Amino acid sequence: MAAATAAASPPGPAAPAVDTRARTRRILRFAARVLVSTWWFDLALPRLGFARLSERGREARVRKIARRFHRLATDLGGLMIKVGQFMSSRLDVLPPEITAELAGLQDEVPAASFDRVRLLAEAELGMPLARAYAWFDEAPVAAASLGQAHRARLPGSLADDAGFADVVVKVQRPGIEDVVAADLAALRRVGRWLSRIRVVASRVDAPALVEEFAVTCREEIDYLHEAANAERFAAQFAGDPRVTTPLVEWERTTRRVLTLSDVTAIKANDVDALRQAGIDPAEVASTFARIMFEQLFTHGFFHADPHPGNVFVTPGAEGWRVTFVDFGMMGEVPDRLRAGLRKVLIAVAARDGVGLVAGIQEIGVLLPSADTADLERAMTKLFARFGGMGFAQLREVDPREFRDFADEFGDVMRELPFQLPENFLLIVRAISLTSGLCSALDPQFNVWSAVEPFAAQLLRDEGRHAVRDAVSQAAAVAGATWRLPQRIESVITRIEDGRMKVDLSAMERRLAHLERFAARILGALLFAALLVAGVLLQTTHPVFGVVLMAVSALPLLYALFAGARRRGPP
Repeated sequence: MAAATAAASPPGPAAPAVDTRARTRRILRFAARVLVSTWWFDLALPRLGFARLSERGREARVRKIARRFHRLATDLGGLMIKVGQFMSSRLDVLPPEITAELAGLQDEVPAASFDRVRLLAEAELGMPLARAYAWFDEAPVAAASLGQAHRARLPGSLADDAGFADVVVKVQRPGIEDVVAADLAALRRVGRWLSRIRVVASRVDAPALVEEFAVTCREEIDYLHEAANAERFAAQFAGDPRVTTPLVEWERTTRRVLTLSDVTAIKANDVDALRQAGIDPAEVASTFARIMFEQLFTHGFFHADPHPGNVFVTPGAEGWRVTFVDFGMMGEVPDRLRAGLRKVLIAVAARDGVGLVAGIQEIGVLLPSADTADLERAMTKLFARFGGMGFAQLREVDPREFRDFADEFGDVMRELPFQLPENFLLIVRAISLTSGLCSALDPQFNVWSAVEPFAAQLLRDEGRHAVRDAVSQAAAVAGATWRLPQRIESVITRIEDGRMKVDLSAMERRLAHLERFAARILGALLFAALLVAGVLLQTTHPVFGVVLMAVSALPLLYALFAGARRRGPP
């Protein structure tokens, strides 16, 4: 049904033309100014000996950049809102002056005019809204950067078939496809700029990261894709009393219009409303964190945009549930990456610095060639001092302790070859939004308390897997041992019959190459010895000194040109 509806969808009404060139120029100007400012204050000034000057004005500079970006995102909308929302969710990493400046982007997206929304929806559905729905609220219940949602009611017969009448209709923002294309073009150019900066290129493939973001954004404006994601997510938590999701009404769903059962309830970060309903916000934070951990580390299919507007708490007779909506931005964790993330989680729960570094290396954040001894020591010391502390406790720690830690291990962190692997952008976003929402629900939220029971379950699962792997390995060893006498006998027979051949030509070439290399080193040493001796003797025995310096030319010529004619593949 969905495919048929999509095929019948017309291209949609013409939206006002977007001045994509002006939009792209404005984004690029902003990015260029930030890059130049960062280079001057954070790289050039410290190298010139003005590190204190750079550090002293950093907070004001960062706040000014955040304020300018807030203005840019509000004026332009589109993907700039998405970028700002991501940064505003980093309560656990970014300083409060940045997150506070950008937090308003979660709610400051202006709604598109209803006339334009109605034209687009009617063109997509192929019928007037009055016929498609028994009632349609012109005022949007929510407006986002890529679309907006309206409450509506299905007509009687359709409601009977679906099993629900009240719905939320999500309509794509008119003209958003042109906006997304322009923003992605600008971001691709910024990605190419970043790829030419050594300190950035050594850590992350910026163009690849932009392409990953582009795929996610294009999927997010395809509502057929979102509807399929909603059903897959619901199946993943089928029978779980903690989680609920909306149902899709496929008869009223196209690529630009999505109709879902209305499941709106208490906004997840509305602490006062939760308390009035008799729900403990701290318990919500703990449950929500565990549900997100399960998505990331167990299922491998996760909600990548769990900000407060997309998560509700639904009271019920048998207790409350966490309700997820908006499945346009979903992520998948490949099996190998998920195994590495599980190791990281177990190491964090166990305060195991060595295990944490091994897990980081396995997921690809740290290159295999890295010397990790100093990093392991840093992580072990970090766990020993700060392990077990929640965000509220960390805020009470003397800033000098963090500064001392940075002074001791800052060079280690800067010099190690860190990088951001593929498929990691959405994982970082999901974890960031999770920690931000949990901290908003419970200022005393302790991520260790949420991690430990989940990690304990993972350890039990790993133990069962280890036993199964040990049995399979034992069977493999037994089979190899059983076949070993036959293989040895076969080799002996081939040797006796003269059918065993050993190709040593490659080894002989390498040995010859090494012999020539050693001879040239000897020639270089002899040249240096004769030259130095000649220089020293020239003051007392000029003739003999000159002779030695002249003779030193022979071993020099040998060291430079010996074996040149025979040089070939080693």
